[in-house]
Amino acid sequence: MKKYFNLKHIITIIIILAIVLSFTGTVGAEEVEPRPVHVVELDGAITTGQKNYLQRQVQSALEADAQLFLLVMNTPGGLVDATMEINELFLNAPIPVAVLVAPSGAIAGSAGAFIIIASDIAAMAPGTTVGAAMPVAISPEGASEADEKTITFYASHLRSVAREKGRPEDIAEKFVTENLTLSAREALDEGVIEYLAANTDELLSAIDGLEVEKQGFTYNLNTENAPLVRDDMTVRERLQNWLSDPQISFLVLMLGVLGIYFGLSAPGTIVPEVSGVILLVLGIYGIGLFDTNTTGVVLLLLGVGLIAAEILTSGFGIFGIGGAASLVAGAVLLPTEPLMARDWYGTFLVTVIGTVLGLVIIIIFVAQRVIHSRKTYTSGSSYFNPPKKGVVTTKIDPVGMIKSRGELWRAKSEDGSTIPEGTEVEIVKAETLMLWVKPVQEDSNEASEAKEEE
Repeated sequence: MKKYFNLKHIITIIIILAIVLSFTGTVGAEEVEPRPVHVVELDGAITTGQKNYLQRQVQSALEADAQLFLLVMNTPGGLVDATMEINELFLNAPIPVAVLVAPSGAIAGSAGAFIIIASDIAAMAPGTTVGAAMPVAISPEGASEADEKTITFYASHLRSVAREKGRPEDIAEKFVTENLTLSAREALDEGVIEYLAANTDELLSAIDGLEVEKQGFTYNLNTENAPLVRDDMTVRERLQNWLSDPQISFLVLMLGVLGIYFGLSAPGTIVPEVSGVILLVLGIYGIGLFDTNTTGVVLLLLGVGLIAAEILTSGFGIFGIGGAASLVAGAVLLPTEPLMARDWYGTFLVTVIGTVLGLVIIIIFVAQRVIHSRKTYTSGSSYFNPPKKGVVTTKIDPVGMIKSRGELWRAKSEDGSTIPEGTEVEIVKAETLMLWVKPVQEDSNEASEAKEEE
């Protein structure tokens, strides 16, 4: 039998297969889609709400296996505590963090300068500005420079962060001590930022292939055509952001104090007291004295208490409506805890809102029936139509009893005089179940006296 294959043929076939497989593997590797870039936009003051939002976004980026967390920022500054927590978040996040000040005309003022220094990759669009990070103290008299001790502390802190990130320590310190500001070009020349980029696409193109060293790990970026992932604020985060705005929180706090003051000045009105307590709690949260968890729990307990007061007292629906509003605010502000499933919070919020809507419907129905019954009684009905005349059965001095149509009625003298038993009286007016009366004989006496004068 003729041999069709020899050793030489077999070796040739193996080499060809190896080349084909190698080429196929290279093509397949080139077609692998790069990991996503998680993009977040921050526009406005740095608040507790913004901080909570960024914390959730970093966690979402890790869960999505993103290769980069990119913050596009335009801020005039914000709260010191929130800024320090954002810096800590970015410094310790197990993912590279890039910050881009954009669009052109945007600023990274005060708190924004701290965030720029703490980033792994810093970039600014042409026409933007960074700096002016000297802390200020806010009081009823207005804003003023913080004391020297506070300024020194934050200058040293920012200098330390700049040293960690390889950025100029003296410039970072001057941001705080001298309110130094730099344009985008100046920041690039001084080494505060690494890139000038007009937008997100330009920055991602510039850093493609970059190696980032962070916490002992090396991250290789492949961002040229990476998919972008964006996520908006939730209702909870929007409410937190709105309440933690310094201007809004101060206004809410003052409205709460005024509500309680007017309520105590005019007892029984109920509305100012209830609304004042709710606004006071929200205002205290806004200025940072309550954390989110405490505020949510306080509002939930307050809501339950107000609804209980509505059930046990005649609050005319005011306690119930206030309790409903407090429950909704507490449910919205209740933060997500890592040991609870996220789906639980959505179900919990729906349950609270459904319960509140049910309570509001019941309160409106009951209030409507009460108002209707009162109007019916005031106009008079076949059951409660007061009599026209009667006879005194218990001396009126100034309150007593009269009998009319076989019924006993409480009666009061119209002018406060005493009316003896057996006197026939005329009903002047009826107020609830009290009849105001006057003797009938007064009219007859006046008539007879008029005839004698004629």
